[in-house]
Amino acid sequence: MFVACSTLCFAGLPLDAVLRRMIEFEFNKIELAIHEQGPHLRPSEVTDNPEAALLQLRAGPSLTVSSLDLDFGPVDSETLRKRFSAMCRFARGLTVAVLSVPAAARGTSFDAEVQRLKGLVDIARREGLVVAVPTHRDAITAIPQDAKRLCDAVPGLGLVLDPGHILNGPHQSEDYDELFPYAKNVHLRDSGKKPGELQVRVGQGQIEYGRIVNMLERVGYNRSLTVAIFDRPENDFDVELEVRKLKLLIESLL
Repeated sequence: MFVACSTLCFAGLPLDAVLRRMIEFEFNKIELAIHEQGPHLRPSEVTDNPEAALLQLRAGPSLTVSSLDLDFGPVDSETLRKRFSAMCRFARGLTVAVLSVPAAARGTSFDAEVQRLKGLVDIARREGLVVAVPTHRDAITAIPQDAKRLCDAVPGLGLVLDPGHILNGPHQSEDYDELFPYAKNVHLRDSGKKPGELQVRVGQGQIEYGRIVNMLERVGYNRSLTVAIFDRPENDFDVELEVRKLKLLIESLL
């Protein structure tokens, strides 16, 4: 296992400044967020001009992209497949193996989501890549049993295991052991169960980092532990300070 950091931890900075800040914080691996409504690269732009996006990344400090965090926004199925295919080619250029895409919102037809994800997994498989969906409190993956059921229904689909969203979502539980074998990436931040506690200062939440690392070791997990304390207006703490603290905490467990 290794520690990486999401570019969304520094969403208020331009991408070139984000990469420099990562170096200052002594990260050498990053999760690159490519969101249509995001602050940095966008899927539509990368699809139209992948060379420019690669140049932007390679012009900065030497960092390894460990995964792509993709969000295409509200697009039709044909546009989604076109842009996802382009992201797969982009990932291969970066030698990235894991791509995450949001699962559908809670209340969405399970069968319809299975069919959508099967199409994306098939595209990625042809490129030798892995697709994972985050365990997000507002998604069909909010309940661990539903997340497992989705992975079982879509052969090859994995999870971005996010304990904070499980704890702060409708499940409100620290019991999600059944999900560890499906993890292809892990997002970490400290969280509590109360409203407004999805992101709290390190040490003020209920995330058991040592147990998470131990469970991942048991299932042979060897991928990223991604610091995912996202820079948001509602934060009442210094995000950069918390990113440093969490990085050191995770490293002490490895």
